[in-house]
Amino acid sequence: MDEPTMRSSHQRKIPNLGGIAIFFALGVCAPIFAYELFDQYKFLFASLVILFFIGVTDDIVVMRAYKKLIAQIIVSVLVVVGSDVRIRSFFGLFGIFELNYYFSIFFSVLTFIILINAFNLIDGIDGLAGGYSILSSGLFAFSFYRLGEYNFPLVVFCVIIIGSVLGFLRYNLSNVRNHKIFMGDTGSMILGFLLAFTAINFIDVFIDKGDFSIPHYHLLSAPVIALSILILPIADTFSVILIRLIKRKSLLKPDKNHLHHRLLDLHLTHRRATLAICVIYLLVIAIVYFLRQMNVNLLFLIVFSIGMFLSFLPFLLKKLFDK
Repeated sequence: MDEPTMRSSHQRKIPNLGGIAIFFALGVCAPIFAYELFDQYKFLFASLVILFFIGVTDDIVVMRAYKKLIAQIIVSVLVVVGSDVRIRSFFGLFGIFELNYYFSIFFSVLTFIILINAFNLIDGIDGLAGGYSILSSGLFAFSFYRLGEYNFPLVVFCVIIIGSVLGFLRYNLSNVRNHKIFMGDTGSMILGFLLAFTAINFIDVFIDKGDFSIPHYHLLSAPVIALSILILPIADTFSVILIRLIKRKSLLKPDKNHLHHRLLDLHLTHRRATLAICVIYLLVIAIVYFLRQMNVNLLFLIVFSIGMFLSFLPFLLKKLFDK
C-alpha cells in the first residue's frame, strides 16, 4: 500500500502494485503478437523481467536508491550492448553526426537510465503517467505505421503497451473507494524503459545501415522529434533540478516542485491537471510536426525552450496569484 506523506497528493492508503498487471499484460501479449521483436532483440524480455522484480521489491519493501540504479544500469547495458539498441547518430545536432561506438553505448545507457527515472517522477497524480504512456505510444505507433510494413512489429508492440495501460487506467482513475490502484515503481520503470526503447528505435529507422533489404528514410530532425514526444518527463525533471539548485537544496531530496504538483496548487483536480498537461503536450507535438523540416539545431532550441517554459508556467502563475 502507498501510504500518504507530506509529498503525496492522496489522503488514504492506496494499493501500489498495478505495475504487476501491466507487466503480465505485456508479458503475455507481446511475445505472441510481436514475437519478431523478441527474436530480433534477444535481451528485451530479460530486461523487462529484471525491472519487474526490482520494481515489485521496491513497491513492497522500498529498496535503496543505489540498488535500483545498479539494476537499471544492468538492464540498460543488456539491451544496448546485447541487443544493439542504441543511438548511433545525432543527425547534425550540435554539429555531430555518427557517434563513436563506445560513446554511443555510453550515451544510450544514460538515455535509458534518465528516462526510466524521469518517467517515475511524473507518476504523481491520477492518470498522468498512464495517459502520457498512451499518448506517447500512440504517436510512436502512428509513426512506425507510416514508415512501412518493416516496422509493423513495433506498431503492434506500441498498441500492446496502450492496451495494458488502458486496463490499468480504468482503476487508477476510479472514484470507487476499493477499486483504486497505483502503478508503483514496477509500472513506471517498465513504461519508462519501453518508451526509451521505442524512441531509440524510432531514431534508428532513419539511419542508413547499408542493407538494401531494409527501407531507408531520411529525416534529419528525427532525434528532436523523439525528444519532443518524450519532452514531458525530460523538461519536468530538468526544471525540478534547476529549482533545487537555485534554492540550494539537495538534488536527491523529494519535493513538490513537479509540474503536476504546481497544477494542483492552482486548485485543479487530478483529472483536470492530467488533461491540461496532455493537451499542452499534444500542442507541442503538433508544433514540432509542422516544423519537422526545420534545421535540427534550431528545432531542438524551440522544443527545449517550449518544454521548459511550460514546466515553469504553473510555478509563475502561482507566484502571480499569491501576490
